[in-house]
Amino acid sequence: MATIRLALIHPQRTQFLRSPAPWVAIGTMAVAMIPHLVWLEEVDFVPFTYAGDVYALSSRALNVQLVIGYVVHNVGLLAIPVVLGLVALLLGSVPWRPSDVLARVWSRGPNPAVNLPQALNVWIIQLIVAIGPPLGALAFTVYIKTDWGIPLFFLVPLALVAIPSLRFPRMALFSITAIWFVATIATLIAAPSIATQEIASNHVGGSTYAARSELARELTQTWQDRFHSRWAVVVARSDIGEPMTFYSPDHPASLVPGEAWSSGLTSLDEAKRLGFIGVCDTTDPVFLKPCEAWMAEHAKDAEPLVMTTMRFFNGHPGPSTVWKVYLVPPAK
Repeated sequence: MATIRLALIHPQRTQFLRSPAPWVAIGTMAVAMIPHLVWLEEVDFVPFTYAGDVYALSSRALNVQLVIGYVVHNVGLLAIPVVLGLVALLLGSVPWRPSDVLARVWSRGPNPAVNLPQALNVWIIQLIVAIGPPLGALAFTVYIKTDWGIPLFFLVPLALVAIPSLRFPRMALFSITAIWFVATIATLIAAPSIATQEIASNHVGGSTYAARSELARELTQTWQDRFHSRWAVVVARSDIGEPMTFYSPDHPASLVPGEAWSSGLTSLDEAKRLGFIGVCDTTDPVFLKPCEAWMAEHAKDAEPLVMTTMRFFNGHPGPSTVWKVYLVPPAK
């Protein structure tokens, strides 16, 4: 979409649109999309079902709150490198004298180093990336995650450098490199302390810090001891089931109870035939009741267990998590 807009506003747009280049590109895109469209029809448009089920919001107030949070979060993150870049720019203006430092970095005179048509392209793309997602989230009332703003960061340095009035001394490049190097080394040195503090401040709960790898090992050993076979299916919320697939040496396929879509990796019928382990997280009251209801309906003959895991980091205990586990044996 951004490319089309750029083509339409470019001074040589007529010459470009009369050439075969855009039409060959459109035709190539259409041919390349055919396999994807065929697959989409074969799976009954399940990606749209997934998006509608996960990201659709019924509360306009929550939608507005999330959009505001998205904007504030990304503006805050962008402000840090912009301020550091300003510091580097000032440091690059040597000798540093308050009387003439502004004249060194900002001037309304001609700047042959900036190609205005290309700079306009950069600014348009940056504006579309910056304004498009929050406006789209408001228009369609969808949940917007803060990490959707990551594309904002890539063009910001180029968009700032492309400002014609901004003068960028060569010394500033060295200053930016030095600041980046110092900030990177400082972050690496501080990383273990940050992780330790984060674990210590969340020692009473929070499924984000739950010891899923330990749970996977315990469940694998329990299944093999009970049934002397490979653990084939785990039934749990995706953020619990998928780590079981990763950490367990049996790599069970994950099935989410009550989901409106299917990953296609397994099914409820296959889970009942092969047997499965159901897991409910007791720290999440919103999901716990639906999870228990699903288990009561589909795992009536299950052996119920309660497992407790705790994560440690550098000897510091993390949160203790209690899991409700349901062992459903393979069909005979």
